[in-house]
Amino acid sequence: MARVEVAKLIDSKGLSIYEPGFHFLWINQFPLFEKNNLGQWKSVHHPFTAASPETAHFLYTDPSKVIGLHHDLVCNGQEVGGGSIRVHNPEVQKYIFTEILKENSCEMEYFLTALNSGAPPHGGIALGLDRLIAIFVNAKSIRDVIAFPKAPGGKDLLCGTPTMVDDEILSQNQ
Repeated sequence: MARVEVAKLIDSKGLSIYEPGFHFLWINQFPLFEKNNLGQWKSVHHPFTAASPETAHFLYTDPSKVIGLHHDLVCNGQEVGGGSIRVHNPEVQKYIFTEILKENSCEMEYFLTALNSGAPPHGGIALGLDRLIAIFVNAKSIRDVIAFPKAPGGKDLLCGTPTMVDDEILSQNQ
């Protein structure tokens, strides 16, 4: 049973597991890689996330032990933001693409060239303002505060999405 469903069940019995107010938490100890259902390494966040300095040496021996420099911000149990520090070393980035993820680095040659130009250490974060507003106004659903919510089934009628995804791509990402 999902965490949210357990919380709803407890609440339906007249009990409360929530203290009033807003409780924020940073989550920052994610693995950088995990294996998909085909036994291939995939990025937990995205392939541009840097490894923590303490675990970076495992890139070359045991990718399962690498902790990524990515982070999520949680408020009252709901993710409201996330981001990462990015790889800025072109050799490390190429190694991740070719040796760990087994991707064709030719497709990312433009990116590796840009890193070779001297990219400084950098990162980013994206906050889900709609998620924060839903929490602040105690909305039952994020759809209640989104300007353009999806139709039932996750369809975006304006853009005509979602579209079909190739079976090979689906199997790689499971």
